[in-house]
Amino acid sequence: MADGTTPMGYLGVTRSLTGRLWRERPADGETVRRHQLGLGLSEPLARALASRGIGPDDGANYLNPTLKALFPDPSSFLDMDLAAEILIDALVSDRPMTIFADYDVDGASSAAQLVRWFRTLGKELPIYVPDRMTEGYGPSPAAFKRIRESGAELVVTVDCGAAAYEALAHAEEIGLDVVVIDHHLMRDEIPKVAALVNPNRPGCTSGQGVLAAAGVAFVLLAALNREARKRGLFETTPEPDLRQWLDLAALGAICDVTQLVGFNRALTTQGLKVMSAWKNPGLKALLEVAKGSGPAGVFHAGFILGPRINAGGRIGRSDLGARLLSTDDPAEAAELAAELDALNASRKEVEREIFEEAIRIVDRESNQDDAALTFVAADGWHPGVIGIVASRLRERYRKPALVIGVDRAANIGKGSGRSQTGVNLGRAVQAAFDEGLLLAGGGHAMAAGLSVRPDTIPDLRAFLNERLAAETETATAEDGLDIDALVTTGGADRGLWQAFQALAPFGPGNPEPMFAVADVRIERPMALRGGHVRVTLTDGSGGRLKAVAWRAEDTEIGKRLMSEGGAVHVAGRLKPDDWQGRESVELEIEDVADPRRMVG
Repeated sequence: MADGTTPMGYLGVTRSLTGRLWRERPADGETVRRHQLGLGLSEPLARALASRGIGPDDGANYLNPTLKALFPDPSSFLDMDLAAEILIDALVSDRPMTIFADYDVDGASSAAQLVRWFRTLGKELPIYVPDRMTEGYGPSPAAFKRIRESGAELVVTVDCGAAAYEALAHAEEIGLDVVVIDHHLMRDEIPKVAALVNPNRPGCTSGQGVLAAAGVAFVLLAALNREARKRGLFETTPEPDLRQWLDLAALGAICDVTQLVGFNRALTTQGLKVMSAWKNPGLKALLEVAKGSGPAGVFHAGFILGPRINAGGRIGRSDLGARLLSTDDPAEAAELAAELDALNASRKEVEREIFEEAIRIVDRESNQDDAALTFVAADGWHPGVIGIVASRLRERYRKPALVIGVDRAANIGKGSGRSQTGVNLGRAVQAAFDEGLLLAGGGHAMAAGLSVRPDTIPDLRAFLNERLAAETETATAEDGLDIDALVTTGGADRGLWQAFQALAPFGPGNPEPMFAVADVRIERPMALRGGHVRVTLTDGSGGRLKAVAWRAEDTEIGKRLMSEGGAVHVAGRLKPDDWQGRESVELEIEDVADPRRMVG
């Protein structure tokens, strides 16, 4: 085929142990050649760059993304200049303001940026974060009423607010001005507010729709600096150096799983460099309590820091994350970090229990096998973790998943869903709401949330299965694993890993390189605590490659690895292995194909 994929699949893999077709990630040959010549790259690295849609003239900026080259004009965002004027007016007149933030990492990092900017100008802003259990997501009339009664005249919502029509209407009624800083999709109707900055609002031509709220907030800081400079505020006060807060912008971008392309890629790349100095007291304290170390990367932000910051909003006090990222007091940071670390440990235990119960329910309900989505509901499941459980169920069963926790006393079920490419779950949930099956519901293609009466859950399941049947069938048929390069166990070394780090940071829009090793033998399989499986892979090159399959012991992959047996093909991502200073690598296994079991 023209894209390099044979009809039989890469390495002949038409159906792996996870049911996937393997494909070589397609790349234009001429672009590959020009990347090799122009950038001095090896063929595999040049191919990986081209396969990510990077044209021959864009390679240099992609490999070295800078804010100077990619920073957008703040004025290209609708209402950005207006928002800056309103906030500087409030600063100059000492008008009472409050930051209203979502309870996740993106909300906390957005709020912390604004708090820190105003602090350098001598104004301390309070932060209001709604409680997930009692207040739900986003602004509400009751929350705005409390803020107004506290004396605030202006509220700035971050990572929420663009679709809070009822709350915003109430704010107008009670004389509370609102500036919205958001990034979520919204309807054509623009709520009546003082200013609404959102690259995804209808009519905004900034072209920055992939930004998290933390990225939008960082651009707002640039607009604030420009407006304050114009008014002469920096004649007696030093102008804030915005680069010091790039770590917060990067944290929001990574933890909100945004597309790491264009300006957002530059923001994240440079932000991780700033984060690596660990000058933010909260991030430093959180790293220390988590026993992390080293220069910051996507792993630090997404898997060490992010889950702990989120734990406050999931099962603890919702404002802990924003307070941690905003404080300059090392003692307070240490105290908050310890509390978040303990909450995260509790969160993991709650998540594990719900996940295991969900698997038992799914596996005993025979109608799940042919269903368009994995749909599971039970009494008492904590609404703060069902989204994570839905993500893990989606990975396990390789189709959209919806998890509902039912509160019988309140007669309500709270649900969270995660989808896959080609299946628009948010649209289906909106359709269920339009049909009168939900109390509330919405989202986007890959994720959705909802509220439902328990007695309506069977009807909701039937509706969603019918609604998503065609999309899921097509997506399942096209479900494949894209391979960047074929390597040997001897060639999969630290040098190869280091070379491909030129493409980092990895995330949506820039997938982490996927390597395949063919006809490898499995040696020394070992089941680890937590259901992980560790093995050593060998092939004809004479090399030995350590590999691990996370949470795989009870899956087809885990069972095949533990049985050793004949040669298999393995695909995965290379990770550094610095245990005891060895500077080696290991393969994180994504998929396994057994040539003896493959069928068309």
